[in-house]
Amino acid sequence: MAEDTPQNGTPNGTQNGATNGQAAQPVQPRMQVLAQFIRDLSFENAVAQKGAPQGEVQPEITVQVSLDARKRGTETQFEVISKYRVTSTNKADGATLFLAELDYGGVFQIDGVPQDQLHAFLMIECPRMMFPFVRRIISDMTRDGGFPAFNMDPVDFVALYRQELARRAQAQNQVPADQTPS
Repeated sequence: MAEDTPQNGTPNGTQNGATNGQAAQPVQPRMQVLAQFIRDLSFENAVAQKGAPQGEVQPEITVQVSLDARKRGTETQFEVISKYRVTSTNKADGATLFLAELDYGGVFQIDGVPQDQLHAFLMIECPRMMFPFVRRIISDMTRDGGFPAFNMDPVDFVALYRQELARRAQAQNQVPADQTPS
């Protein structure tokens, strides 16, 4: 049986993928990674500089993460920078064993994300896309610096984003002491 094709060339009376009376589908969010790069990289091997620590070494590693995003020259391009600071200290005496710092950036083309959701998208999805590369760089850096490779645990960027929002809300609610009403 042949399919009815009206004069507009679309089967069964549809136009642009929508049937009569239905709205067109909303634009799906789309992200394209245009570039990734190391903005800054630093590794300090304190053990090599100061000599091996005396006694038993019990390394304790802390990771600090901060994020920043800004609009680029065009309307839908953004640069996202994730900053990682990995510090290894000896639990026994608190002496620093190594310090690794990495500022890693990405340039993203983002379309179809509503304006009220764009900040969250930039601070969660973009760093999540870059994380495997960051993890590999830090792992290689610690290994090449003379330590066992540090395989960083995945970062919960949603929790990090929520913490930052809570911190900002708390900072806005605090009134400086010299501005309190008398």
